[in-house]
Amino acid sequence: MKSGTPRDYSEDIYKVYFEVEGSEIVVLDILRKIVGDPYSKYILQLEFGYELGMPIQCIPDLVRLLSQSNIAIYQVVRGDKIEQHGVNL
Repeated sequence: MKSGTPRDYSEDIYKVYFEVEGSEIVVLDILRKIVGDPYSKYILQLEFGYELGMPIQCIPDLVRLLSQSNIAIYQVVRGDKIEQHGVNL
């Protein structure tokens, strides 16, 4: 396994930014389902998208769900690994 790559199947959490256009209600619902209840309060809504913490291997699943809901995806940017001492997103 390689940390920080598409073959990273660890439970490490990374900041990920999704630049999207579409129904805010639909997007937030999908994001909350992907990250789960404990982490959904850490979803940060920005001017053109959302930043959240998630494992790398979940990114393709989230892109697929957004696309299936007719949400336009303009950019996906993986940020730094989040150190988890409790929940510090």
